[in-house]
Amino acid sequence: MIPAPYLLYLGRSDDEVGLKTSRGLAVFRRDDCVGEFRHDECRFTLGLPRLGLAEARGAGARTLVLGIANPGGRLAPSLVEEALEAIAAGMNVASGLHQRLRDEPRLVQAAEEAGVTLFDVRDPPADLPVGNGLPRAGKRLLTVGTDCSVGKMYTTLVLRDAFRARGVAADFRATGQTGILIAGEGVPLDAVVADFISGAIEALSPARDDDGWDLIEGQGSLFHPSFAGVSTGLLHGAQPAAIVMCHDPSRPRMRGLPHYPLPDLAECLAMNLQVARLTSPDVRAVGVALNTSKMDEVAARRLCDETADRLALPCTDPFRFGADPIADWTLRCFAPSSPKPTVSA
Repeated sequence: MIPAPYLLYLGRSDDEVGLKTSRGLAVFRRDDCVGEFRHDECRFTLGLPRLGLAEARGAGARTLVLGIANPGGRLAPSLVEEALEAIAAGMNVASGLHQRLRDEPRLVQAAEEAGVTLFDVRDPPADLPVGNGLPRAGKRLLTVGTDCSVGKMYTTLVLRDAFRARGVAADFRATGQTGILIAGEGVPLDAVVADFISGAIEALSPARDDDGWDLIEGQGSLFHPSFAGVSTGLLHGAQPAAIVMCHDPSRPRMRGLPHYPLPDLAECLAMNLQVARLTSPDVRAVGVALNTSKMDEVAARRLCDETADRLALPCTDPFRFGADPIADWTLRCFAPSSPKPTVSA
């Protein structure tokens, strides 16, 4: 476990979506966050106290979390310098970037001298198996998306809480850097060698016989040319009984690929079901989760209702309006003693 409390790094970021790791920790582990570190040119805030590095250490921060994502996941020179300042102040440093902290000699030397630790969150476990596709016991729900960063992790965590509120055993299975920092465990799927992606998820979400659910955080999109391979392996390894489609209706183009429009929701849903059926022939869609954070409430609720009518599935913004419609529908669909609803995508 990475020592808390945390100081969340925003730096000079001008990309709101790229702050998703810091934002996720501020939402789901707020009690473990003492503040945020940002420069004047950063126009975003997490609503936490703005603290300098030494000031944050004095307030009890034990770890600076570099909770930003940039193209390629590289450690910019300015990021290295500020990490060195945090180490000098006596803090550990955690990062989910692809470029490892341990591969920057100055950080390694400084950490050793200061007696603090560098945490590279995007390190997959050793000796991951190759997926075998054999049927395994248990019920699994996987969130999928029309694009990257559309709310799959938020939806998965809120659904987990909704299941538990109904007395149903439910566990969150993290597959990305933010989810791993929140949960304290998981597999950083985008750092796994391609041959082992499905096997990594089989290991992360093994068979269970307690009538509970594994709620698996989705990654990427089958329609995103950069990341469709990760999404495919995840669908096969998860063997989901149920999928929830996540979508940001305010986004007209793929993240990072302005020459690619987002797919139609119905088309994306159908494709995910088709791909999932390789290892889970009876998979079904159980809901649509919209990220309506950029819409007013009236328009957001109207869009949820229209989407539900169009796709014949429950639709909500789980974080804003709650996950009850999807949770209730899912548990009805898979209740052993109840007639199954006839509507299916």
